[in-house]
Amino acid sequence: MTWASGIVVYTILWWLVFFMTLPIGVRPPYEVGEVAEPGHEAGVPVRTYLPIKVLATTIIAGALWGAAYWMITAQIISIRNG
Repeated sequence: MTWASGIVVYTILWWLVFFMTLPIGVRPPYEVGEVAEPGHEAGVPVRTYLPIKVLATTIIAGALWGAAYWMITAQIISIRNG
C-alpha cells in the first residue's frame, strides 16, 4: 500500500465510521421532557457529543485502517491486478 492509497483508505474509513456514530446517544427535546426553543426544529438533538464522537471515530478508523493495512501487506487481500 502506498502512502497515497493509505491516506485514501483512512479517509474513507473515517467518514464511514463518523456517519455511523452520529445518531448514537442523541435525544430530541421531546424525549427528555423539554420543549424546543422558539424558532428551533423540534427534532434537533439536545446534545450532540461531537468531540467524543470525533475522538472515537479517529480511534476506530485507525484500528480498521491497521487491519486493512495488515491484510493488504500480508496479501490476504490483493488490490493489484493479476
